[in-house]
Amino acid sequence: MFEGRHLCMVLGGVLFGTAGVKILGSKDAKKVYTHVTAAVMRCADSVMETATNIKENCGDIKADADEINAKRREEERLKEIEDAKAVIADAEAKISELEAEGAEAAEEEKEA
Repeated sequence: MFEGRHLCMVLGGVLFGTAGVKILGSKDAKKVYTHVTAAVMRCADSVMETATNIKENCGDIKADADEINAKRREEERLKEIEDAKAVIADAEAKISELEAEGAEAAEEEKEA
């Protein structure tokens, strides 16, 4: 009885496998595979299109960010130049004051 049961299970497995191969190899099954493959390919195309759009948007964002940073650097450079001009103007004013004081001191020494 034990051997008969195993033999029945083996024969059942072989029949099931053979039927499965026949079903999987049928024209209807091939149509299903074809439709599924087509759907997967459409999905892949859609994903690639989305990825391309995202890549283009990232490129645009980077270009805009580069432009903003270039403007900011230029503004900072102009501010540094203005600050340097202010420092030079202050220094020239102090030099003029010192020269005037020196001239006054020289005249006072001449008079004395």
